[in-house]
Amino acid sequence: MTRRSILALAVGASILLCAAARACPTLIEGVPADRIEALSRGVNADGWVADPRAAPPRGLLLELRKAGLTHIRLPVPADFVMPRFATKAEIDSRLQTVDAALKTLLGLGYSVSIDLHSGRYFNALHKDDPPGAMAEMKSAWTALARVMQRYPSDRVFAELLNEPEVDAAQWQGEVRELAGFIRQLLPQTTLITGPVNWQRADSLPGFTPLDDPNVVYAIHFYDPMVFTHQAHWDPNEPLHDVVGLPYPARADDPRVQQLREQLTALNEPRALAMVDRAIPGRGIDQWLEPAVAWQRQYSRPIIINEFGVLKAGAPRDSRLRWLADVTAYARQQCWGWTHWELSQGFGLADAGTGKADRDVLKALLGTR
Repeated sequence: MTRRSILALAVGASILLCAAARACPTLIEGVPADRIEALSRGVNADGWVADPRAAPPRGLLLELRKAGLTHIRLPVPADFVMPRFATKAEIDSRLQTVDAALKTLLGLGYSVSIDLHSGRYFNALHKDDPPGAMAEMKSAWTALARVMQRYPSDRVFAELLNEPEVDAAQWQGEVRELAGFIRQLLPQTTLITGPVNWQRADSLPGFTPLDDPNVVYAIHFYDPMVFTHQAHWDPNEPLHDVVGLPYPARADDPRVQQLREQLTALNEPRALAMVDRAIPGRGIDQWLEPAVAWQRQYSRPIIINEFGVLKAGAPRDSRLRWLADVTAYARQQCWGWTHWELSQGFGLADAGTGKADRDVLKALLGTR
């Protein structure tokens, strides 16, 4: 980046930061205001650590940074960095990829959250052997912390575990222990964590925030699922046969009527029931109200660090509308957001050109 570009980004960020601090004075206590701003607009770079050959093109990352994105969430597959599931050589290789990604992203002006992303083998262990799972999480974070300690703590954040697949009581005890352990390794780092049940907004009221003040709380949002996951990749999923469902879904919409007829002809009662439950459509505010109530109670910062619409079956205009509604609501609540994801099935990059889809960016940034 040129000196002029860096200066322009810095000035723009400082203006946004001041505005955010004025608008949300009570929500940034405990987490420095510049970190709240750093997490305000982002995208998930899924697949990078799993396969370094899938690293996003530098040109795309630069394009998104210039457009106004501030944050990259970097999923690190748990199964790849835990001694029970990977050799030392394999773990070292993944850590080198994390290190290289951090150098690239910080060099482009991003902040980064390192997300320990649970996988099939770890999830099974977590359910069957909680103490063994805790030992593996601590081992993984010890290794990840060694990499993160090389970089500024105000720009690299630690997300404890993505979508824990255990019950709420188990995770509530574990998250305190794990956060305390990571805090010893990374004393100044902002931590990110969230509830169970796919980190849904309606799971947050059952989650008690940590005593540690330097924590951001993450929820994921894909409601209504029948819209965001239509044309699902698994042919055994009822959603596989749902294609063309608009947002919002209204009973008098010809597209909805046609889809209902198609599902009836295919004898897909489960899919038909999912479509019918989406009519009339609930507003974004209704889906996310439980998180708003939780924030009113605890005054802790929230980020929606996963949300998106599968491109395979959703009408383009509806996808753009849904994305715009989600980020508009997040801004209204002083929440950060991180789109899922960069360039795969939900991706904001155009599959043909490899460049950012300008309409998606406009929808996300509220400039449509």
